[in-house]
Amino acid sequence: MTQHVLFIVTNASVIGPHNRKTGFFFAEVAHPFDVLDKAGIAVEFASPAGGWTPHDAYDEKDPAQKEFLESKAFRRLNHSRKLSEVDAADYDAILVPGGLGPMVDIARNADVQKAIVRAWTTGKFVTAVCHGPCSLLGVDLGDGTPFARGKKLTAFSKKEEYDYARDDVPYELEDALRAEGAEYSSVANWEPHVVVDGRLITGQNPASAGPLATELLAALKAVNQ
Repeated sequence: MTQHVLFIVTNASVIGPHNRKTGFFFAEVAHPFDVLDKAGIAVEFASPAGGWTPHDAYDEKDPAQKEFLESKAFRRLNHSRKLSEVDAADYDAILVPGGLGPMVDIARNADVQKAIVRAWTTGKFVTAVCHGPCSLLGVDLGDGTPFARGKKLTAFSKKEEYDYARDDVPYELEDALRAEGAEYSSVANWEPHVVVDGRLITGQNPASAGPLATELLAALKAVNQ
């Protein structure tokens, strides 16, 4: 039986006081899509507003990115479904890619939070990479306890942000996750790092997007046996 993963992607094209151009980080969609699609996993795309999803940091020298840019899937992404019209329980997993855009319209978004709660409470996988774990902030499963509390996870680190977008982001994601009780960990800047805590799978940075998808694929195969 075909399994399905829902990518929840930003619609935000600018961020911060300097109007920095942004969107989703291209590799963080292209690499997971490449892993999942080649394994026969169906991928669909949703965004808070639906429709067009701006991207950032496209690298034409990366075969996976070039292939994705030229694919039917990329065209579908740019006609993404409106998240409020999607039931996350219809998918085996959700995946929130990063880029700076999610800090604008994914973080503390009611529809995103609803999707995370719906996926989690129906036994599905919740995955996010780089700035994507901002989607976990403020999520409450109904008892007033932050979703992130006590969970092992990672996200774009303060050390990485210092050299990348410190003046553009509204807060440090690492600090915000720690403040909600997450057991945060990271490795050296821009090195792959994936944390698996049950059905929660997170990646630190763009280099972690492919490895995160590999972990998700293994988890999906395990439950499909």
